[in-house]
Parts: sequence; C-alpha cells; structure tokens
Amino acid sequence: MQTLRLPDRHVQHWFDALPAQLQSLKAGTIQIECGDWQLNCSDLQRLLNVLAEHEISLDMLSALMPETVVSANALGLPARLIDGLTLPPTAPDPDGSSPQKLLFHQGTLRSGDHLRGDGDILVLGDVNPGATLSAAGHVMVWGRLRGIAHAGREGDRNTRIVALQLRPLQLRIADIVARGPEDVPQLGLAEQARLDGDDIVIEPAPAERLGDR
Repeated sequence: MQTLRLPDRHVQHWFDALPAQLQSLKAGTIQIECGDWQLNCSDLQRLLNVLAEHEISLDMLSALMPETVVSANALGLPARLIDGLTLPPTAPDPDGSSPQKLLFHQGTLRSGDHLRGDGDILVLGDVNPGATLSAAGHVMVWGRLRGIAHAGREGDRNTRIVALQLRPLQLRIADIVARGPEDVPQLGLAEQARLDGDDIVIEPAPAERLGDR
C-alpha cells in the first residue's frame, strides 16, 4: 500500500509539499499519515481533490490530532487516531484568563459512566443510554449519542452538542433542557443542537471545524 506522509508542520506546509510527493505515487489507493496537522473539513476536501486529479483515492487516514479524525469522519472518510496521542498545550486567552481544556475520550461510554469537562468534550466512540456528558464548552461525539449531554454547563449559551447520530435521552445547553429527537437520523449526516432564543434546535452540523464558536 502506498503511503503519503504529510511533512512536519514546523518544516513545510502540507499543501506546498504535495507536488513533489505526488511524483512518486501511482494511480490507485493510498494511506495518508497526517502527523500533527490539525486539518478541518475544507483542508481534507482540498487534499482529496488534488489526489483525485491524479486518480488516487484514500484507503485510510491516520492522525495524531483528534480534530483531524473528527473532520475526516464528518466527510465519511476512514480515519483512525494514532496511539500515544498527547494534546498540545493551549495558549492563554488574550485577556489573561486560563485557557479552556479539551477533554478527549476514545472508546464507548456505557450506562453509569459520567464524563465531566471544564472546557470542550470530544468523544471518539458511542455514548450509550445511561451515560452522561457534562461540559463547560461544546460536546462533540463522533459516534452515536444516546445518553445525556449537557453543553455550556456554566451558562455559555453559544455552546453546541454535535454527534454523528444525535439521539440522546436528554439535551441540555446552559439552563435549557429538551428531549432528544425520535425520528431516524439521515445516514452519514452529522447533526448539532444549539440554542435559538430559549429553544434547542437540531440541524445539520456545519462543515467547518467544530471547535469554532
């Protein structure tokens, strides 16, 4: 299997390195190693378009950054998180306040499990009925969300709850509570819950990086 390794982000931009790398690749399928690049949906779509011009398709994408895996899954791409992940330190906010932390969990959360985060929560896996997520920031589940999810626990009404299959028993954003939808979700379409006034609305998740507010 051919492999395309993106350069270290401190050495060269990944897109600038593509022309030279593509010269050594043949038409067919490849694996892409993204390393420490944090790629959003637009970045990955741009990469796929270049590969398609050379009749190359993706077999598997691997990455150190969970955000890259989230973006890949949002596009329906096969992706995995490389073992031994260490999240980079977050820079302080401009006002000097402490930075929000990303609480990352890989694997299924089962009944009785409770994940509580002081910033955003990112789960790569399913959240089963009886499991609870509680975040001061966003809740992001790249899998099926069927438990209870609370975003904006400390009152942030701009937070969102995002999942590949958003069918929780209960949704809560800031101080607003709602039951999860009962209809069958559209296959492959990530959904988000957000506040519109005092109502929680559910809609397709935007393609941009989900950490953006």
